[in-house]
Amino acid sequence: MLILTRKRNERIMIGDDIEVVIVDIRGEQVQIGINAPKHVPVHRREVYEAIVRENGRVLPKRPRHERMKSSDVSGESGSEKQSAES
Repeated sequence: MLILTRKRNERIMIGDDIEVVIVDIRGEQVQIGINAPKHVPVHRREVYEAIVRENGRVLPKRPRHERMKSSDVSGESGSEKQSAES
């Protein structure tokens, strides 16, 4: 997993077609904007899980980083880290 630290209005590119923008930061909440082609589905995890359940599919195993405590994932502004899992 790649861990990035970004400030408001900074962007992250995923490939050539997907752009993630940090729109706002308020306390522990971060608003992000995602620009992606229409053929790429973008959902919050809980919505994705509901869609998968509704379609009768099996959920993929949650990535390890989602099972880790939030205190285990940290970084300084502008830093990039990559775990051994990636």
